[in-house]
Amino acid sequence: MRFGPAIASAALGLVLGLASLPGIAAAIASALGLPAGTPLGLERLVGLARAHMVLALSGFALAGGLGLGLGLLAARAGARLRGTVDALATAAQAAPPVVVIGLALPVLGFGAAPTLLALALYGLMPVTRATADALATVAPEVRGAAEAIGLTPAQVFWRVDLPLALPPILAALRVVMVTAVSTAAIGALAGAPTLGTPIVVGLQNQNGLSLLQGTAAVAALAFLADALVQAAGALLRR
Repeated sequence: MRFGPAIASAALGLVLGLASLPGIAAAIASALGLPAGTPLGLERLVGLARAHMVLALSGFALAGGLGLGLGLLAARAGARLRGTVDALATAAQAAPPVVVIGLALPVLGFGAAPTLLALALYGLMPVTRATADALATVAPEVRGAAEAIGLTPAQVFWRVDLPLALPPILAALRVVMVTAVSTAAIGALAGAPTLGTPIVVGLQNQNGLSLLQGTAAVAALAFLADALVQAAGALLRR
């Protein structure tokens, strides 16, 4: 079934989302014997989820857009530039996001900006390499045949290169999307309002209920985002 994996991810995300609701989370925490404090209210939970997704999607858009552009540049400009682009993409992912946030704080200050930078850098390498590799595997004969029937270079790219290279690029974008949603939680360490906030509060105050709500909500958004990308990929492949 073409949409089967997307449906499965969406279902799991909805279950985890329900588990993050105050009443259900309190029951789960009690059953698990977790130290419980004051639960996070539904309005506050929804507000943090909204801010979390805005931050994650912004980081995904930056990483995806830059990665696609650099991958296309590397695929078209030859081996020498490909090595340089690969080195830059690898360097961007060499430092963990929490380190990038720590280094960026003195320059960008507290808030969403350091986290956005970390998400963009951390997601750059998968998209860049997948794009460059996928475009490089398009057979020159196929491209030559397209040019022979009168297609312009732009038409060859959109009608031949990109459709043939699409599966690995979509797979990389899926990884970057899920990584951005899950990693955005660390933005709470820099003062950004994310679902990492109840996790940090739970760890600081030994509030297992708050910790459970934040963790379940982050996982729920990650699975729902994964379902969205899988569904979009299935539609494009049709």
